[in-house]
Amino acid sequence: MKSCPEEETLFLRGFRGILQVKKTRMQGTRRSDTTAAFLMLTPFLLFFLTFVIYPALKNIWYSFTNYNLDMDMWVGLKNYLRLPKDDVFVKACVNTCIYALVSVCSLTILGFLTAAFLNRSAGAVKWVRMLLIFPYATSMAAVSMIWLMMFDPNHGFLNKLLHFLGAGGRSWLFDKSLALGCLIFVNVWKNIGYCMLIYLAGINSIPVELYEAATVDGAGEMTRLFRITLPMVRPVAFFVFITTMVDAFKTFEQVQIMTRGDPVYATTTIVHQIYQQGFSEFRMGYASAMAVALLLVVMLLTLINFRINRAGESEVSRG
Repeated sequence: MKSCPEEETLFLRGFRGILQVKKTRMQGTRRSDTTAAFLMLTPFLLFFLTFVIYPALKNIWYSFTNYNLDMDMWVGLKNYLRLPKDDVFVKACVNTCIYALVSVCSLTILGFLTAAFLNRSAGAVKWVRMLLIFPYATSMAAVSMIWLMMFDPNHGFLNKLLHFLGAGGRSWLFDKSLALGCLIFVNVWKNIGYCMLIYLAGINSIPVELYEAATVDGAGEMTRLFRITLPMVRPVAFFVFITTMVDAFKTFEQVQIMTRGDPVYATTTIVHQIYQQGFSEFRMGYASAMAVALLLVVMLLTLINFRINRAGESEVSRG
């Protein structure tokens, strides 16, 4: 029995109407979900705008003035033009670059090697991991105070150990050639547990089948490490590099507690100079210009690292 064209038309119209109703309901559900999401995000967005975006914009404004907690006069690019002529700021930039370069490279490499070595199920290994994480869980202020006593030239543990071994003591933080190296050592000692933890998470996410296939093919432990583990944790290494770099460029507590930038500005950093100019000499406008310059440098380095990482990932995918 054949159906009439009128009945087919009515059926199609009804089916299309049902689809339209469902589509309208789905759109309404999506809109309500979007509205609910924005309502839940509103407190964070207000906090972000109030305590991050607004202070950043205000800091940029102050960098074009001679603001000093008393007066606020527009000076244009005067603060920025003064930066290259400031010998102390140039010295702080050099110290910060050395500190960041050595610290970041050491943490990226040693963190990976430590994670690869401690990626085992032995009971003693778990205790070693815990001991490495303890310094990272401790505040930088407490760590700096501990190492300040360790580096004490008269009663510090390190000089006592050197005297016990028959070697002469060192001035450590009072020696221009050793002070910055001591700060770098403390930074690496404190943060290597963090890097190890991130690398361990990346290593444990690698499929076991890759190692099993490599073992069947006769690959040794070192071959598996550099041919499988290292390429697979490349994104993790990039994350560790970026986070440790940003942390190194904004170091302050360590310098302020252990050396206060001495001897003869041998350990002063950009953030330390921002603090000195802003809260010791009350040159808020000049300190703001330093902060903006630091922001631009960190953004530029991050952008370069992103480009390098993308280029490396594209080469790996082509290979």
